[in-house]
Amino acid sequence: MQAAEASAVGAMEVEEEACGPLMINKLEGNGISANDIKKLEEAGYHTVESVAYTPKKQLLAIKGISEAKADKIQAEAAKLVPMGFTTATEFHQRRAEIIQVTTGSKELDKLLQGGIETGSITELFGEFRTGKTQLCHTLAVTCQLPIDRGGGEGKCLYIDTEGTFRPERLLAVAERYGLSGDDVLDNIAYARAYNSDHQSQLLLQASAMMVESRYALLIVDSATALYRTDYSGRGELASRQMHLARFLRSLLRLADEFGVAVVITNQVVAQVDGAAMFTSDPKKPIGGHIMAHASTTRLYLRKGRGETRICKIYDSPCLPESEAMFAIADSGVTDAKD
Repeated sequence: MQAAEASAVGAMEVEEEACGPLMINKLEGNGISANDIKKLEEAGYHTVESVAYTPKKQLLAIKGISEAKADKIQAEAAKLVPMGFTTATEFHQRRAEIIQVTTGSKELDKLLQGGIETGSITELFGEFRTGKTQLCHTLAVTCQLPIDRGGGEGKCLYIDTEGTFRPERLLAVAERYGLSGDDVLDNIAYARAYNSDHQSQLLLQASAMMVESRYALLIVDSATALYRTDYSGRGELASRQMHLARFLRSLLRLADEFGVAVVITNQVVAQVDGAAMFTSDPKKPIGGHIMAHASTTRLYLRKGRGETRICKIYDSPCLPESEAMFAIADSGVTDAKD
């Protein structure tokens, strides 16, 4: 009886390993020493996937990794991580297993065909007071719900750049879903980012934490606020966009590697050129084309009447361009009352 139980637990562990990312120490042996593994971990590579998805140039930048060693590491990683072609049928089956995290509003979930998708980047942009941070607070709680209740059964990582994180809002949302407030707060890892370099550095810590336990959601509120102040004028535009592109690439890597839902908020800028006269809404998201190409789904939030807000799908590979109305209540994001 005990042997059967032990084998069942063993099988579960194998299954868990099979569907999660592979630990970096799986590369040990075949010419890769424990010391090399340590160097990779110090540089922020904690999984075999992270090494396999990284350009060789970045591995060579790690102190003590020669060109021959980088080739060896990538060759070993390629054996463990499938990186070739697959059929559309297989990919379709994998897409069918993707979990979606509820936003707290049925109308908004319907618009997003289930909720915020895991394994990709969702960008929320809009003016101040359009519900970006409130939606982030609600998602930080709903991602902890069981899958059958529209959750992701995982913890949440919250990177705050504007100082707008409020745990009391999380407690109100937790109460609405009948969750223990203390447990909800314990499951949210919070960090305040003070500059754009620190913001990127926090992602290295995030990847180390995601290896340790199951996270369902990573929130960056806001992804672009610090870039607006750290870089100024046209002279620094190229370096700002390059730094932002690297940050967004790191986010996408975390989404691919760990299957977490990545939610970032973005600010808007008013168009003051001649073209603004001919558009009904002269606001556009900042970050330019780099931001536009990095986000999988872009949602535009704007104010409605009173407590209502309107969410429009601005860009998505599979969702039709349409709108939904939601409301912001004491208990987070809910459906708008008629």
